[in-house]
Amino acid sequence: MNEQLSAKDWLDQGLKVLASKGFTALKAEPMAKVMGVSRGSFYWHFADVAAFHAELLRHWREVAAEQIITGVEASTDDAPAIAVLLRRTFSIRLTLERAVRSWAASDPGARQAVQAIDRRRLGYVESLLAATGLPPALAQARAQVLYWTFLGHALSDRPLPAMQQQAVIEELIRIALHEP
Repeated sequence: MNEQLSAKDWLDQGLKVLASKGFTALKAEPMAKVMGVSRGSFYWHFADVAAFHAELLRHWREVAAEQIITGVEASTDDAPAIAVLLRRTFSIRLTLERAVRSWAASDPGARQAVQAIDRRRLGYVESLLAATGLPPALAQARAQVLYWTFLGHALSDRPLPAMQQQAVIEELIRIALHEP
């Protein structure tokens, strides 16, 4: 790499480091070394490591919530949007999700970011369920159950075999869309 890295380059690298090594590895010097640049490049974009951490958490929200929501909204799949969302979110590796939640256990800023993304995701799932015609209370309850299921999946370190995972996803879709 060269010295002309953007803040986004650093943030993308930060997400990779976070997912692979955890939040304690989010330091300027080791990241600069991996990226083949000086620490000065880091400090050109971020006042300090704390500012980087805050920006990294905002970037995580963009990647882990907003980009997924945008993708679901732009989907040309004929399936209901909740089915598209469930298939996508239960089919991806969630190493980064585990890493951020681990970070949130000991850092107030990370905890606030996790709480914010949980509210955003839960509200989005609820809106998708309401759009299928479910009464508001039922949409809210099913959204919570689906989100808790997602969190259990995200925090599990034992992936299911592909056929079993597909069967679970299809059952979640059935539950989500089943008439009251």
